[in-house]
Amino acid sequence: MYSLLPIASLLGFVAAKPLISPTINLLNRADSGCSASGTASCTNTSSVSDLCCFESPGGLLVQPQFWDTNPSTGPSDSWTIHGLWPDHCDSTYDENCDPSRAYTDIAGLLSQNGASSTLSYMQTYWVDINGDNESFWEHEWAKHGTCMRLLYVGNNCLPSGSAKGAEAVAYFETAVKLFKTLPTYEWLANQGITPSSSVTYSLSTLTSALSRHLGATRQL
Repeated sequence: MYSLLPIASLLGFVAAKPLISPTINLLNRADSGCSASGTASCTNTSSVSDLCCFESPGGLLVQPQFWDTNPSTGPSDSWTIHGLWPDHCDSTYDENCDPSRAYTDIAGLLSQNGASSTLSYMQTYWVDINGDNESFWEHEWAKHGTCMRLLYVGNNCLPSGSAKGAEAVAYFETAVKLFKTLPTYEWLANQGITPSSSVTYSLSTLTSALSRHLGATRQL
C-alpha cells in the first residue's frame, strides 16, 4: 500500500471563504448576479433573504478527495473525487435532506441535460472503489447534494422551466469544476511527494506542501 493512504486516505479541502457567490452551471444559466461581498456564511448572525446566493446552515463547501491503493482506483497521476457537501463550519453536516429528490440513473440525467462532458470526466475522476460508479454518484447526491440550500427546489433558485433533476446536474458540474482547481497530486509531486511503498511523509510535510497552493485550511 502507498504510504500516503494511512495518512491521507481522504483530503477535505475547506474553502477559506465560505460560499457566498456560488459557481453553479444550471444548464445555460447566465451569471447568478450574486455579490461576492458581505458577511461570510459561517460568521453571519443576521437574517438572509436571498438564499440563492447564501449557503446556510452549511456555510462551508467541503471537497474530499481519495487516493485508493487496494484496489488501485482512478488515474495513476491524480486523486479522485469523493463528493461535495456543505459543512456547518465545525466538521458536522446535514445528510439525506430530501428523499423525494434522491434521483437514480445519474449518468442518464447528466446525458439528457447537456452534461455529457461532465459525465465523461466523472467516469475517470469520480470512481467507486468497487466499480459501481452509479451507486456512488447516487449516494453522494442523495446524502449531500440534497442538503445544499442553493440547490433546494423550494428556494426557486433554478431557472424557470428547468427540467426535473437540473439541480443534481448543477451539483455534479459544480463538484467537477471545483475539483479541477485542486490538483492535489500535482501540488504534492511538485514538492517531491509521490506515492511510494517505501517512503513515508510526515503530516507536517504534507500540509506544508499543500499550503504553498491553498490559501485555506487543510484537513488531512
